[in-house]
Amino acid sequence: MAENWKEKDQLKPKDLDGISNQQVDYHFETHYKGYVKKLNEIWEKLPASDRSKANQNYSEFRELKLEETFNYDGALLHEIYFGNLQNGHSTVPESVKKAVARDFESYEKWVEDFKATGIAFRGWSLLVFDLNTGKLRNIGADVHNTNGIWNAIVLLALDVYEHAYYTDYGPKRAGYLDAFMKNVNWKLVEERLSKAEKAYQAFK
Repeated sequence: MAENWKEKDQLKPKDLDGISNQQVDYHFETHYKGYVKKLNEIWEKLPASDRSKANQNYSEFRELKLEETFNYDGALLHEIYFGNLQNGHSTVPESVKKAVARDFESYEKWVEDFKATGIAFRGWSLLVFDLNTGKLRNIGADVHNTNGIWNAIVLLALDVYEHAYYTDYGPKRAGYLDAFMKNVNWKLVEERLSKAEKAYQAFK
């Protein structure tokens, strides 16, 4: 029996500051749910794919496995992204400020680096906890399934594909980045950080 990824409609935010409901609706209903739909289609097809014809130049099996990670990561990162967002500003917890200051000199320098990563890459700016070193890192990805770090836990995901902001901001990405930062659910980031720190103690 094939696996199934269920859409998480409860993650869809509303009435954000600087990000319209129309923008969220396009993004959530078309892009996020599109990844979920295609991932489920791939999982339906994979069991019957002929592994004896697997080939690195082209084969159905290769294409299904390649697009599996693209759609899996697309669904997962979007769920983290939408889960990050909430209506109403929240205060950055001291534990988060202390953690980013440890690895980026200060909270302000981390924000600068996080936003710069969001400008420099085509797809994602991600704050991750690197289980290999115990450090926080900002990593960028042009595509969902490239540029990641193995054994890293995503704490905060910023989608910088054009579909995430063009309805509201057109090509002016910087304004969208400012709006994103206004709507971060920092309590959730703090919870992920705490879990990641515990995982690191078990991992090292």
